[in-house]
Amino acid sequence: MKICVFLSAADLDDRYTVPAREFAELIGRGGHTLVWGGSESGLMKVVADGVQEAGGKLVGVSVDFLAAKARTNADEMVIAGDLAERKALLLDKSDAIVIMVGGTGTLDEATEILELKKHGKHTKPVVLLNTAGFYDGLRQQFQRMEDEGFLPLPLTDLVFFAKDGVGALAYLEETSGLQ
Repeated sequence: MKICVFLSAADLDDRYTVPAREFAELIGRGGHTLVWGGSESGLMKVVADGVQEAGGKLVGVSVDFLAAKARTNADEMVIAGDLAERKALLLDKSDAIVIMVGGTGTLDEATEILELKKHGKHTKPVVLLNTAGFYDGLRQQFQRMEDEGFLPLPLTDLVFFAKDGVGALAYLEETSGLQ
């Protein structure tokens, strides 16, 4: 399975890097491919290292203004012209999506992927990996959107909230039809 992971390129502390590394190793040991932003820094590097060292493949999609930070030993690296093209390529090259901890860029990617799914533009499973409760507030906001009628379909049809990588990968394998 080709798993797109949206996540931060920032250097983060162990409460985020340790679970991210564990999830990456599950991806690699499972023989899956990581599709990610291609960066060789921060949490993106931690996850790419973990996948590659555990036997998985790497497909990176960087963007022209970040190309200098792109990983040089990925199995495939594509350089998009802008962020919109990058997001489209990440979605196109993947079978499933996992949203990990991140800042505004990750939030932008997450909301676009969910909006596309809401409108039937893709049917890929989407997991929000809620490491250390990072997305508790977002989950509460999504629940409010559903409760007050802002979502045309149940929240559970849009996204699965996983508290750890084991749960995230199990959900993807169960719902994607791919192993």
